Amino acid sequence: MASSAVTKLACVVLMVMVAASPLAQAAISCGQVSSALEPCTNYLRNGGVVPAACCNGVKSLNGAAKTTPDRQATCRCLQSAASSIKGLNINLAGGLPGQCGVNIPYKISPSTNCNSRIK
Repeated sequence: MASSAVTKLACVVLMVMVAASPLAQAAISCGQVSSALEPCTNYLRNGGVVPAACCNGVKSLNGAAKTTPDRQATCRCLQSAASSIKGLNINLAGGLPGQCGVNIPYKISPSTNCNSRIK
């Protein structure tokens, strides 16, 4: 249950990362987003060292979200997940892509408009 909440928060972080990916055609599910970010849950709540498995998930998700619809769907999955994570540190979530060496041109936030901000 705790992993699910953290995964949702991580989804918010990745939604922005995914928006910066190159265009292609693929389908990303909320299950895929959650699985990719599950290793990030403890970090997103408590801080500390970002686990390598977390960064692998962030990078994998960023690379998988090739199309605008994929990036927008990922964004929505992340927002949904973030809203259900107890103890989520939004600042840690916002900085996660950078901690993993992934650069995205959008603010990672639950208030990000996934339909107009993510291209």
